[in-house]
Amino acid sequence: MSQPSSSSNPSPGAAPARELFGTKWGFVLAAVGSAVGLGNMWRFSYVAAEGGGAAFVVVYIAMIALLGVPLMLCELTVGRRTHLSPIGALRNLGGRAWVPLGVLFVVTGFLILSYYSVIAGWTLRYAAEAVTVGFAPDPGAHFGAISQGAAAVYWHLAFMVLTIGIVMVGVQKGIERAAMILMPTLFLIVLGLAVWAFTLEGAAEGYAFYLMPDFNELLDPTVLRQAMAQAFFSLSLGMGAMLTFASYLSRDTDLNQEAVTISFADFAVAFAAGLVVFPVIFALGLQDQVSESTVGALFIALPGAFEAMGGPGRVVGLLFFLALAVGAITSAISLLEVVTSSIIDEFKMARKNAAIGMGVLIALAGLFSAFNTDVLGLVDQVAGDLFLVIGALGMSIFVGWFMKEDTAAELARGAGEGFKAVIPTVLFLVRWVLPPVIAFVLWFAMGDALAAIGDFFGS
Repeated sequence: MSQPSSSSNPSPGAAPARELFGTKWGFVLAAVGSAVGLGNMWRFSYVAAEGGGAAFVVVYIAMIALLGVPLMLCELTVGRRTHLSPIGALRNLGGRAWVPLGVLFVVTGFLILSYYSVIAGWTLRYAAEAVTVGFAPDPGAHFGAISQGAAAVYWHLAFMVLTIGIVMVGVQKGIERAAMILMPTLFLIVLGLAVWAFTLEGAAEGYAFYLMPDFNELLDPTVLRQAMAQAFFSLSLGMGAMLTFASYLSRDTDLNQEAVTISFADFAVAFAAGLVVFPVIFALGLQDQVSESTVGALFIALPGAFEAMGGPGRVVGLLFFLALAVGAITSAISLLEVVTSSIIDEFKMARKNAAIGMGVLIALAGLFSAFNTDVLGLVDQVAGDLFLVIGALGMSIFVGWFMKEDTAAELARGAGEGFKAVIPTVLFLVRWVLPPVIAFVLWFAMGDALAAIGDFFGS
């Protein structure tokens, strides 16, 4: 792909001189970075353990192919066609009636980043402690002391400063450059940890749990629902991140190829993370601790295991939490960019001012989660689960039915003959499969969100 210029054929109504990604791989790595985050090394392993290990992995691969790739193509198509951020893009293609969906994307990105940065701050702290003082002998008490209050606030704010600093520089000099450095680093760390985990005594039991499916689990409605929800969460769908990144693409980009590359690169990292986590869990007998909670797996059980290993565990723990931190920053960049880009487009504000202004507001909102993990859990349930699914449903309906006369031509633009042949299948999935499936997930997400709200205000 040749290097595009900022004046590359914007569609009618688009902002006139929009900065674009400088290279194809810059966009791919930035988009993969948006998808790859704590959802891969944190949430994937946990829900896989709940869903029967390999049975969940099989279902998840199917969900990526049938749901993730088509839904990603929806966002990529809207973003590249308009060269606008979510609010402007949906207004441009659907009129003012679709502006609320764009606003929902921005609000979702804002809220998710507000608590995500608190969790990311924990990963930064653990990585720093691995270098300076090592892991605490009582990981449960340690996590309880640093997960909320002033200690959590400092690292939350430090993470937000880092995120703002990258986004305010721009698409090519900030987001693209960071992705070109951070994503290869992440891949190498995860690959190295997977090789190390292979040498652990007892790792075979972990591999058996992870890689040998129990076919009785494959049709379990709970496993299906968790796999669907994980596909949306992990791929950064339903919040406008892929739409926003695609707005920085030239018109000749092959969206079909990019969607497949991004989706399965994201899965590859999640799968490789499982090759690290499950051997460690089974080699050290942590199955019961990990199944109790996601947070317990990451910040209590595994640090305790690293501490028990002595010197080698300290090195492995450093690499593990460094990988978590790298994944978190690449995802946080995309979340802040959704909000920043929308402010730039809607209010014609300079990028630096928009990034700093919105970043500060998000950091302030995140203080509630930093001071109280119950708030963090509530916002995660509402924004990270419910709002994402609503956004995904809205996008599939919009592209499948309100853009239906333009979608096929837009997907065919820049595509190879092989991908052009499957466009009818993609459109069928977007129109007839995605809406009912996402509505199914939404039903349960609404119930879970209402229960979480009731528990929070009733406690």
